[in-house]
Amino acid sequence: MTCLVFCGFFALRSHPVWFRSFSPLCTSGRGAVLACARSRHPIRCHNRIVDFEYTPEQIQLRHAVREFAAAEIAPHVMEWDEAQTFPLEVIRKLGGLGYMGCIFPEEYGGAGLGYVEYSIIIEELSRVDGSVGIIVAAHTSLCSNHIAKAGTPEQKKKYLPKLTSGEWLGCWSLTESEAGSDAAGTRSTAVRDGDDWVLNGAKSFTTNAHYADVCVGMAVTNRTAAQHGISAFILEKGTPGFRAGKKENKLGLRASATGDVIFTDCRLPHSQLLGKQDEGFVDSLRILDGGRISIAALSIGMAQGAYDAALKYAKLRKQFGRPISEFQAIQHKLVDMATKIDASRLLTYRAATMLDSGKRVTRESAMAKLFASESAVYIANEAVQIHGGYGFTKDYPVEKFYRDVKLCTIGEGTSEIQRLVIARQLLKDQAK
Repeated sequence: MTCLVFCGFFALRSHPVWFRSFSPLCTSGRGAVLACARSRHPIRCHNRIVDFEYTPEQIQLRHAVREFAAAEIAPHVMEWDEAQTFPLEVIRKLGGLGYMGCIFPEEYGGAGLGYVEYSIIIEELSRVDGSVGIIVAAHTSLCSNHIAKAGTPEQKKKYLPKLTSGEWLGCWSLTESEAGSDAAGTRSTAVRDGDDWVLNGAKSFTTNAHYADVCVGMAVTNRTAAQHGISAFILEKGTPGFRAGKKENKLGLRASATGDVIFTDCRLPHSQLLGKQDEGFVDSLRILDGGRISIAALSIGMAQGAYDAALKYAKLRKQFGRPISEFQAIQHKLVDMATKIDASRLLTYRAATMLDSGKRVTRESAMAKLFASESAVYIANEAVQIHGGYGFTKDYPVEKFYRDVKLCTIGEGTSEIQRLVIARQLLKDQAK
């Protein structure tokens, strides 16, 4: 199976380039992850500025994820979507292959990879079904990553091995019904009572809410400090006073479970505080830098899936005695679609590489998410248009991509918020 050339081979490295030494390729999914992990020994190169090629290990990883998705996910996509079936068995298999903890250190059961490899995984899963991609993304770059970045050694040791293996599934709860883009409107509270914290409130639009074993949830601990008065807590499934609430009946990504989590006099020991008191939202902003890269990768994957379907259909569908791919109007659509996918991929892998090298990527990740998500909506729309009336039916995959991609312009910060984030970064840079 070959990797897509025009839209698939390029990952923009940050300046200067970090090359990786090669290791023998493995054919299994787990082996591909381990091969990438062994190859991540950076060597600085001074005579080249930018390298647009994946390493052999990254190409092998892409092939391994693609083969898994084709065998384990593709046959069930429409069935899961129609019935809103959460693919828990597939998620466990992904854990066994090392995909659920790829960005975490090996000491905690992870593969020790970076965001480039992680983006490849999300992209290839989402190329077949965005629902699986977003389940893995919320688990990895939000819940697990928050614990990895802000947790104590004891918290990391307790939770990360089970999360990275896929034995446990994680969710991350920041949004509330009155606190979406405006986190200062958070109403859930955590009140200190002796050595414990007592949480009350409800969080909305939490991916994996009904299947998660661990939840990282935010609550107000200092009402007078706005965003600097919000703390993060780790909650385990079965904790008294903590439960999943309403499950949303969504337009798209219907196999992923999205819903409320509710705190009702939920008592937690102080050891469940994640990070410093009152700094949970500040930590969340760091987590979202990586999370937005995953949403960009999710967007690219679904856009690629829609483009692939449209290209295939255009070559097979005949009108006026010839394939519609021979008509200039269709060719122009395909060109615009392919170009937007390639540009999205370059922005995303630039941000991923910068993050892997330890740089702050607030602007770059927001740019990647903004462009990739809005491009994916455009591409899915054009894919439906190329299919004509058939694109409006469930007999072809483009109608599902059309429904699924819209979430990418909303989740983890709307397009409007991304523009605000980027503008602030641009003005801040100009002021220096």
